[in-house]
Amino acid sequence: MASPQPERTAPALPPGVYLVPTPIGNLADITLRALDTLRQADRIACEDTRHSLKLLTHYGIQRPLVSLHQHNEHQRVDELVRQVAQSGERLAVVTDAGTPGISDPGFLVARAALAHQVHLEVLPGATALVPALLLSGLAADRFAFEGFLPPKKGRQTRLQALATEHRTLVLYESPHRLVKTLGELAHHLGPERPAAVVRELTKLHEECLRGSLAELATLLGARGEGGVKGECVVVIAGLDA
Repeated sequence: MASPQPERTAPALPPGVYLVPTPIGNLADITLRALDTLRQADRIACEDTRHSLKLLTHYGIQRPLVSLHQHNEHQRVDELVRQVAQSGERLAVVTDAGTPGISDPGFLVARAALAHQVHLEVLPGATALVPALLLSGLAADRFAFEGFLPPKKGRQTRLQALATEHRTLVLYESPHRLVKTLGELAHHLGPERPAAVVRELTKLHEECLRGSLAELATLLGARGEGGVKGECVVVIAGLDA
């Protein structure tokens, strides 16, 4: 475990809500401003407190933690923001990895802060979609970020709509659904559509596979069950790219 980093002298933060991006893998990928904010926070709302504790411990940060994830955010957001408004505290919001609100909890907190006229700051920082887009080698001047496709209801409709999108597409997908999703994309967008699968970004086993949708589905399918690990980003060329 790395020794705690010395604290920097930073301007005092005003009361409010702070969305703080955290590394998507490599713990060094956090900004000095993010560390300053976490150190000054009165409380830190975490997607998984156990996961976030590893990052905070790495940098010698000890702050009260509160759980805020997709299964409880609708119930807890108003309470948390009202406490900020009433007590004048500084609430930092983090997720397990990346920028809060980007396919992760955080959007509801931001919306509630604005509704209650609470000071809101969003820090720039790590996110998986930009490095994956550039690693793919596909056009990056215009792209559409789709996040996770609907698991069931509305999935086919979304896939059909994506088939006519001319911009580069960026999707998130879990490893156990990846091969199925690639097969569906090949069916709706065409098996020869150029694409890339990027997984384990910034980690030791980072990997970027490039080819057609059909080639990628076959290649990754051959790895068998459990052969694909880590969160994945799928980048697909737009129609007539």
